[in-house]
Amino acid sequence: MKLSTEIDSIANFVGQEKAVEMVAKAGFNAWDFSMFAMGKVNDGALIDHPLNKSDYLSYVKTLRKVGEDNGIRCNQSHAPFPVRDKVKRPFLKRAIECTAVAGGDICVIHPDNDLSPEKNAEFYFELLPFAKEHGVKIATENMWNYNTTNWTIIDAACSNEKSFVEHLNAVNDDYLVACLDIGHAEIRSLNTSAVKVIKAIDKKLQALHIHDVDFVHDNHQIPFSLNVDFDPIAKALKEINYNGYFTLEACYYLNDFTLDTLSVGVKNLYLSAKKFEDMFNS
Repeated sequence: MKLSTEIDSIANFVGQEKAVEMVAKAGFNAWDFSMFAMGKVNDGALIDHPLNKSDYLSYVKTLRKVGEDNGIRCNQSHAPFPVRDKVKRPFLKRAIECTAVAGGDICVIHPDNDLSPEKNAEFYFELLPFAKEHGVKIATENMWNYNTTNWTIIDAACSNEKSFVEHLNAVNDDYLVACLDIGHAEIRSLNTSAVKVIKAIDKKLQALHIHDVDFVHDNHQIPFSLNVDFDPIAKALKEINYNGYFTLEACYYLNDFTLDTLSVGVKNLYLSAKKFEDMFNS
């Protein structure tokens, strides 16, 4: 079993240390290190968070120990975004470093939504030597943009299988891999699908963000609650012999829960991930 989930939505209630513990108690055997507080600014100053302080690695070591004490590991992380943000951009190497210290194998770093594969390749080439030094792979992800006239979702870097492959080929390095966001790929206005992307990127696919959508919005809801048909996606993953983690990014699902019901919500997330894994293994 290789089941994981992002911890940010849980940490909003109880903090990251307790979130890792709850992920383990729900049944997951890994946690996805959300680093969205890193480089975040409020009123012109970095917010007060351990990831923004000089002893950030001590905090990461604590999170790793919490996981290990509860029998789970960090499998991957998510760096701060958008990467074009001048404040957050310098923190990307810190995100890679924190991933390594937490014990993760992959750090998801978004491409710049509006840049070409060649220009995004230049960006990743800047980070790859540091990533290799720390033994962490960088995963680019399929993204989307908004049409601000009617607020519909439109193309961006890696948003379809052609663009995704072009971005991977422009770098052509084993340390740049793919994280498929299943929900993004299933938004109909992007004219692609998770199955198409899986078959196109094949062995470069080494990480997942699993969530459900209504085909129109980026809902980030618990799998099997909206419109995505996960069965052909599981079959496509099996066809390419996917051997990475099944990592949830259903980060809006817990919005309607309270502190008293949080453990039930986290358990529901685990059960949805297990259901998807069972489809893959059937």
